[in-house]
Amino acid sequence: MLLVLTCAAGLVDAISYLEMGHVFTAMMTGNTVLLALAIGQGEVMAALRSTLALVAFSVGAAGAAMVLRRDRARDEWPRVVTATLALEAVALGVFAVMWHVKGPAPRGDSVTLVLIALSGVAMGIQAAAVRHLGVPGVASTYITGTLTSLMAELVTASASRHLRLLASVFLVYGGGALIGAVLQARSSALLGWLPFVCVTAVVVNGLVLARSCGNPRSECRR
Repeated sequence: MLLVLTCAAGLVDAISYLEMGHVFTAMMTGNTVLLALAIGQGEVMAALRSTLALVAFSVGAAGAAMVLRRDRARDEWPRVVTATLALEAVALGVFAVMWHVKGPAPRGDSVTLVLIALSGVAMGIQAAAVRHLGVPGVASTYITGTLTSLMAELVTASASRHLRLLASVFLVYGGGALIGAVLQARSSALLGWLPFVCVTAVVVNGLVLARSCGNPRSECRR
């Protein structure tokens, strides 16, 4: 489930960078650098797009954190995380519909700005939800920390399941971005829908998991 979310984030970053005016709506580290460059070069619209992405991501993360803070469950995958990701799926669903109907648009087009806001909010929600899971070294919307943790565990010659997860997150994020680049080059109609499909699949799986955890014989506690 974490890997599918990571793939969605890689796809969103590819879409936002290639199609929405060289802005990242999942990876805020890169987006902050792009904002600084835009300000330094006097590119007003580029600065506006990066600022909008930062604000939207922050709003999504803060809103999700307010929902998640009420969780007192000790489940491995809390139901509140599934509910929060469902909100992300809604935002990505609206994004996909608008993407499908808007067609090619100038980078300063108002629809493009709305798309930046929607994807930014969605990625902020996802980042907060994954953080709530508390998996060490794993964040689905950026991989700097994941890569650092991966190298640290490699130095200790660890062959743990966690090491494999870290390596998989790194590869899947890049793989998602690669898929996005290939689909963008081919002008595929799937491009805007794939992040929504990924997150929806995780939500459905979370609901199935919650139902199975309702079984008294299940072992779903941390």
